[in-house]
Amino acid sequence: MSELIQINALAPLQGERKTSKVMLLFPPEWVPTAPYLALPSLTAVLREAGHHVVQRDINIEMYDHFFTMEFLIWVKARQTMQLKALKAKELRGELTDKEMGQQAALDQAAEVDLFDLAERAEESKRVVRGPQFYEAEKLETALNTFREAMAYISTAYYPASLVFYPMESNLGYRPGVSKEVFACLDDEQVNVYRDVCNQLVMPAVAKEKPDVVGLSIGTQMQLLAGLTFCKMIKETFPHIHVVVGGNIITRLQDELPKQEQFFTEIFDSAILYEGEHALLWLIEALNGERAITSVPNLMYRDASGVHENTEVYTEKPTALPLPDFEGLPLDRYFVPELIIPYLATRGCYWGRCTFCDHGQGYFDQYRGVPAPLVVEQIKALRDKYHCRHFLFSDESYPPALFKKVSQLLVDQNVGIKWTTLIRFEETLQDQEIWDLAAKAGCCTLYYGMESANERVLSLMDKHAKKSVIQRNLNLAAKAGIWNHVMAFYGFPGETRDEALETRQFVIDNQPVIHSVELFYFVAYRHTPMVRNAEKFGITIHQQADYDLPLDYYYTLKDPSTLSCLDAMQLCEEFYKNDFHPWAVRVNAREHVFLYISKFGTNKLPQIYAQQTQAVGSPQGVSGLVTWPVAKSEGEDGKEGMSRVVSHGVG
Repeated sequence: MSELIQINALAPLQGERKTSKVMLLFPPEWVPTAPYLALPSLTAVLREAGHHVVQRDINIEMYDHFFTMEFLIWVKARQTMQLKALKAKELRGELTDKEMGQQAALDQAAEVDLFDLAERAEESKRVVRGPQFYEAEKLETALNTFREAMAYISTAYYPASLVFYPMESNLGYRPGVSKEVFACLDDEQVNVYRDVCNQLVMPAVAKEKPDVVGLSIGTQMQLLAGLTFCKMIKETFPHIHVVVGGNIITRLQDELPKQEQFFTEIFDSAILYEGEHALLWLIEALNGERAITSVPNLMYRDASGVHENTEVYTEKPTALPLPDFEGLPLDRYFVPELIIPYLATRGCYWGRCTFCDHGQGYFDQYRGVPAPLVVEQIKALRDKYHCRHFLFSDESYPPALFKKVSQLLVDQNVGIKWTTLIRFEETLQDQEIWDLAAKAGCCTLYYGMESANERVLSLMDKHAKKSVIQRNLNLAAKAGIWNHVMAFYGFPGETRDEALETRQFVIDNQPVIHSVELFYFVAYRHTPMVRNAEKFGITIHQQADYDLPLDYYYTLKDPSTLSCLDAMQLCEEFYKNDFHPWAVRVNAREHVFLYISKFGTNKLPQIYAQQTQAVGSPQGVSGLVTWPVAKSEGEDGKEGMSRVVSHGVG
């Protein structure tokens, strides 16, 4: 059993200390609309201790690089070489079925006007970063150009599918199977991240010559890219200590030691849970100033094998320095105005939902910063980075803090705009609360409704009342706040009628639900219900080769309730028949946020697709590719949930 050690249990070093050069990397794929909070949080602690830190957001650098004439010409050359080799095999009659598919894709790509595509991609970057961003048709055209460019790039990595947004690129390898993960890292045909590493990462490492390279892997979509970078750095620079951290690494802590290849070929150590001070103490241990066995939250390998230190350190938010964004390319994100993430709390104040594993990234649960300090830090970030848009990245914003921060923002005339995730709460039943939040700059709110049936909500241990949900939505909408609602079908024990109650609630409340995501239930491995499967009437099925699992296939013991397949089908029907009132052309969370900030209203008809049918009737959107507004991942490491609508969400 790990031991939770208190703040100050590891005293800071006294006197003169050694300094190290540390490079921190944030790998693809993530939404390229705002910096992710992990690196600036780590950087602040390391710089405060005197270490030299180079932080690189390779995610935004990758997209910026992809949409250039230079890179697309390079892709064209790669395609040409591949096509030449395939045609030679065709003449010898040696083409496999897979190679025939690749040749067809390359033949089609050869017809693309490369220079036109590259010019439009460059122009699209100017659109998303400039005043034309606020012209919805031009923004939609720009986003579709990015998707077109990604499809073109994909042909050079056939059969990989590289997607701009939502984040769904697929290299054809399952990240939950270690054999496939290891194979992917060396696959020069499909693994685009090898070229990203060679073109963006390796030159930077060679130039900076860091002592330590750290990678934050917060989501499963980043796993293959992050591990690719690690392995290539270790192979070329074996003297550099490579350390990984982030929510996904913490979730896989039981599996990593079983695959020693991770520690012999890919990275040297892994930091679990929160990493600010753990990374600092690891660096001090590497400098000979501490015993590596004393560093909390650490997993590492030595001559005797892989070890996990027993102590766990939990950060005290009030004692941490302000996140340090210096060195990140703040002018290169795909937005016309900088958005800064800020985290006031760690963990979830509710922390009881039986389907949720977001708290797995923390050893203990909820801690927070008092409202006056929240506002003080926001003002400091506002002034330092000349930023007036903030993404409050909390798991779920506590009602008391919501009220207090809103009041202080108004009283001190802070003049920012912000967005966050929030629960439906009985303590938020007065119009004055929502009016105050809107006056304080709250533009958009993201709610995890999950279900509109109170029995199912009780099974989930959410205990929200339908009347409260409806009133919160009405009050927020009346205040001018954009409401985004997330729900899912198929919670174990839910009946078809109960699932359809959620569907009907969403449809009936469409005027005050401005955007919606409807998922199907996924049994994430670290959730209370998976740990207590018998109690919830489910049977968990573990596949032997699926040895890095983050979720499990399950079956229900009660055949009268909604199965996983039933839930998926209902989800598909919703997007086919009911989703059209919410189909938008501007689909990133941060993009919608900026539109509301700009136009000062939650009534934004220009960002919706053209409607041809009434709500509840099929085929309601005419001739447009449309998407749900996606919930960005919180910067504390929550997994992103957006999926292409035809795939549902999980």
